[in-house]
Amino acid sequence: MGERFTPRPLARWYMPATVVSLLLLALPLIGAAIHLTTDPTTLPLDERARYQAEPLWMVLAFGLTGLAGVVGGLLLILRRRPAEPVLLVALIGIAAWFAGLFVNGPLRDLLSTGEIALAVVVVAIVWTIFGFARRSRQRGWLR
Repeated sequence: MGERFTPRPLARWYMPATVVSLLLLALPLIGAAIHLTTDPTTLPLDERARYQAEPLWMVLAFGLTGLAGVVGGLLLILRRRPAEPVLLVALIGIAAWFAGLFVNGPLRDLLSTGEIALAVVVVAIVWTIFGFARRSRQRGWLR
């Protein structure tokens, strides 16, 4: 291993970064819970169409991202090695959800450019947090 992967002292920004990561990763879990408990008849027609066009497997993939993200975030706070593989599950879940946005024709047709951009941002956030966990393990910050 080169110098890049030698153990380093824990950075002062590590704990604040893990707390922010946990909060960001909780959002998909909350979003999936809201989606599953919402009565579509209470939504405006355009939102109802998007709600009904999203298949259950996409909602569950989003929920899996949130659940794995919360567990992975807690493991990051506790500085445990399993954070990396658990956050990989979250990354796979968000990738499946994101792919579903484009595979599902009726849903894709109902999305605006802003909603697609937001989806890209969500994927980028999960990817970044997974990368953070990976580098934390490489630096010896996870036990």
